[in-house]
Amino acid sequence: MELQNILMEETKRQKQVGKLIQAELSDIFQRSGLNIVQGGMLSVSKVSMTPDLIEARVYLSLFQIPDAQQVLADVKERNWEYRKMLGERVRNQLRRVPYLEFFIDDTLDYVFKMEEVFKKLNEEKELKD
Repeated sequence: MELQNILMEETKRQKQVGKLIQAELSDIFQRSGLNIVQGGMLSVSKVSMTPDLIEARVYLSLFQIPDAQQVLADVKERNWEYRKMLGERVRNQLRRVPYLEFFIDDTLDYVFKMEEVFKKLNEEKELKD
């Protein structure tokens, strides 16, 4: 397999469908009250589509949720329900409703950890000066 095929960038249609699904799922989660969980917030941070548009990889951003894995398990358990609601909304725009795969987007956690590291480095630097 060529490196070019492995690192293939999303097509315009993949991006369009991904944005559509992201917007619709965000609205579905908000209307069903899923955006506020365990005293924290859940949001759809990104949706990437497979080239054949059959599968949507949905990345969930979980902010200040103590048990993120449990929330992810709950969302996965109700996957068929969300797919059905999504299908009702996008049936005129898509031929097939994609299968939904949910993942935790840990970008926010990474940003907070990096900020802490930089803060500690600056404090150590100030102590040395």
